[in-house]
Amino acid sequence: MALLALAWSTAFAQDSLISNITSREATSLNGRWQYIVDPYETGFYDYRFKERREDDPEAYWNRAEQANRTERKEHGYSGKYELEVPGDWNHQQPQFVYYEGSIWYKRSFDFIKHKEGSRYFLYFGAVNYRADVYLNGKKLGMHKGGFTPFNFEIPASLLKEKDNFLVVKVDNRRYADEVPTLNTDWWNYGGITRDVKIVELPQSFIRDFVLQLKKTSSSEAEGYVKFNGTPSPVTIEIPALKLKQQVPVSNGEVKFSFKLPKAELWSPEHPKLYDVVITSSSDKVTDKIGFRTVEARGKHVLLNGKPIFMRGICIHGEIPQDVRRAYSDEDARQLLGQARELGCNMVRLAHYPHDERMVRLADSLGILVWSEIPVYWTINFGSAEVLEKAKAQLTEMITRDHNRASVIIWSVGNETPVSPVRTNFMHNLITRAKELDGTRMVSAALEVNYNSGKDLNMVDDPLGEFVDLVAFNEYLGWYGGLPDKCRTTNWGTIYDKPFFISETGAEAKAGFHGDSLTRFSEEYQEWFFKEQLDMLSRMPENFCGITPWLLADFRSPKRNNPFYQEGWNRKGMYDDKGNKKKAFYILKAWYDSKRP
Repeated sequence: MALLALAWSTAFAQDSLISNITSREATSLNGRWQYIVDPYETGFYDYRFKERREDDPEAYWNRAEQANRTERKEHGYSGKYELEVPGDWNHQQPQFVYYEGSIWYKRSFDFIKHKEGSRYFLYFGAVNYRADVYLNGKKLGMHKGGFTPFNFEIPASLLKEKDNFLVVKVDNRRYADEVPTLNTDWWNYGGITRDVKIVELPQSFIRDFVLQLKKTSSSEAEGYVKFNGTPSPVTIEIPALKLKQQVPVSNGEVKFSFKLPKAELWSPEHPKLYDVVITSSSDKVTDKIGFRTVEARGKHVLLNGKPIFMRGICIHGEIPQDVRRAYSDEDARQLLGQARELGCNMVRLAHYPHDERMVRLADSLGILVWSEIPVYWTINFGSAEVLEKAKAQLTEMITRDHNRASVIIWSVGNETPVSPVRTNFMHNLITRAKELDGTRMVSAALEVNYNSGKDLNMVDDPLGEFVDLVAFNEYLGWYGGLPDKCRTTNWGTIYDKPFFISETGAEAKAGFHGDSLTRFSEEYQEWFFKEQLDMLSRMPENFCGITPWLLADFRSPKRNNPFYQEGWNRKGMYDDKGNKKKAFYILKAWYDSKRP
């Protein structure tokens, strides 16, 4: 199969994150970590509130054993105080339920180096929100962003065979100039919430690669291989297709385009994945990849060239029955299993990138994914620094998941208030997403103009000019009037693009019953969805799907009705114990009627 010349554009771009970490030889550092609670940042700052010197014995990244009984030590790590990693701290100790601040995590470990000349990287799946990482008294680096992975290289001389001393300062406080900002509608779970690994790699290794179908071709693949170190020619193999493709280095880069005429296309009905092997002179990576095309064309979303209607649900990365952040294979199976039981072929992973296990399982199950960064409500749109933080999280999300067939939409935000400053900020993010990946749709949950005319709600948000999919949130019958208002309401958009409802819902306390007019009753939520779904029969021709809010009840400090909420958002189809509410069956029946 001949290698084709590739006119490379800005379809993809590189980032320093090591992708496809699951295929790498790694040592897990998950387990019990000791901790110190430090609300005053005593371990980080001295009494003049200046950052401590690296060799300061009172710095919490340094060991605290007494040399003798006369030595003063005012900190230390003890087996009396331990937290499980991965895991948020809020659910592990009662005193941490509402805690926002700094906690120092410490893990001692031995390490055997498998190969001479290897390089070593410390990898975190996610830490919320700021992580300062130290090994054996030396700072490896700092990362901000609570839902995306990051890694730091460990100098080979720093890593010992016995008794390594790893410390991570985790700070989950909310700030006005962070992403997300001070005001959100979900629980601010703090901690090392995803896997921690030491990854062993050769001197020159494959840091990242993309292999996807061209956006408009069902038989031609394209992509790149990025190295950390000296690039070398690579061999791409897809054994099931009997494909073995040699790709040379050109101008210091490895880019390719070749035919895949026999590939079965990935879809919700047929989620075919292929084993892919990429080999260089010094490295080898493997992955399971599905091949499909997706695009917004005219009034439709096309999957493999055919219009698709998206039967979706929004999901928070939370396990409600345990009141904790989701992180495991079992957690992913629960959440996506519940979505499948509802009849979904799509999920919106709100409002931040979820654990990698979710998108990998979605690949296997054939569930389409909307993946989003937490540009939420009222962040500081006028700040260039905040824009760079948002771009960093967007880059990390896309770099981690750009080979996942299930991911069809990158979302750059949710319900951001219309203004020229905001639109410019969001347009910058859309441009960045398209530079990183030109093969998927880019969207956001846009604002609605409720004053466009009698019984007509119009989506004319100026950001709609730049997105591929015009998506909007609406809660007609919960935040505005009663559900019967749906009977006379129509929806439209000024943009000739696919039209999508990214949220709608009403709260119901499971087990609380009344007539359909009784707020927070299951009957009210049931009525809400009956009226909503009837209204959808009048949607314009470009209406292509919906992701109601949401799969399961979740924790939120903003929800403080003492009888029905008690710190929970109750809009779930499932309650916090996994029980289905009456509205579940209404939505499921409608989804069953929409199956192809």
